[in-house]
Amino acid sequence: MLIGEVARRAGVSARMLRHYEALGLVSPSGRTGSGYREYSGEDIRRIFHIESLRSLGLTLREIGRALDDPGFTPTALVGDLIDRTRERIAAETELLHRLGRIAAADPAGWEDALHVVALLHALRSTSAGVRQRAALSSGDEVPAEALVEAVLAEADPHVAGALRWALARSGDDPTALLAAGLDSPEAVVRERAVRALAGMPGPAAAGALHNALAHTDPAVRRYAAPALGARGVVEALPALVDMIAAGENDIDAADALGVLAGPAGPDGDGAPDCGADAAADRPAATLVERLAHETDAAARGRLTQALGSVPGAGAARALRELSRDEDPAVAMTAAYLLRLREAT
Repeated sequence: MLIGEVARRAGVSARMLRHYEALGLVSPSGRTGSGYREYSGEDIRRIFHIESLRSLGLTLREIGRALDDPGFTPTALVGDLIDRTRERIAAETELLHRLGRIAAADPAGWEDALHVVALLHALRSTSAGVRQRAALSSGDEVPAEALVEAVLAEADPHVAGALRWALARSGDDPTALLAAGLDSPEAVVRERAVRALAGMPGPAAAGALHNALAHTDPAVRRYAAPALGARGVVEALPALVDMIAAGENDIDAADALGVLAGPAGPDGDGAPDCGADAAADRPAATLVERLAHETDAAARGRLTQALGSVPGAGAARALRELSRDEDPAVAMTAAYLLRLREAT
């Protein structure tokens, strides 16, 4: 069979067949009387073998070795091909994500598109300073998905703070993406996700934080409860008191209790409510109830100190009673806090 017919049947150009011949991969078994290349059936089968191996991603050198080395075993080569294919898929997937983010930014022209590309590249820089500057200058130009990915991967606290700031001002709502981060198998990612949610405004973020109160990870609960308490969500009250007793993020927890007992009252709306006084006394009442059952001296001391952060008559009454507590440290702390209240 002549080269033109072989090329037509095998789907390989005559030029490529000549290239195979030059490399020694396949040579026509004969020549016609006019000197034209003539391929045998065995030659054509070899060409099909070459094309099959090329379709797997083998180089021509690897194909020659596979076909001509009697001792060749494909296992190692196939394993290498799998690794190369995975790397290629990862690179293509990353490119697809990058293109999707550029499309989500909806650039008006190439100059805007290139600016988005530069910001996305800067967010992945090895320099913390470059990442921080990119976060602070991102505005609405960087899609929330890219900011969420960056904040969940960020180890530098200053850069993470800048990314949380950028997320809170993003034109897109990243709540669902951050909430998904709470399900990460990595504890550090879960913590980054809940801290970002704590800085997000709006009811969607509050709902995600409310769900986080029941999270199995105590670190997630420790960040969710103060954030909810600062928003006036009374359901955070038991978790906040537990945190104070345990000495876990107890200062933020006490501050949140002060908000719950403040003028706005639970739910933080500041609207008049006939039960507002009773609701405002709930933080003090919950602290007192916990004190009555708490036996650990250090925990009782922290709970008493927390009462000093809680405004209202209920907290004042509780401090007067505690100033006569049988534990001298608790009584002294309560008396000191009472004097501070009276001085103001």
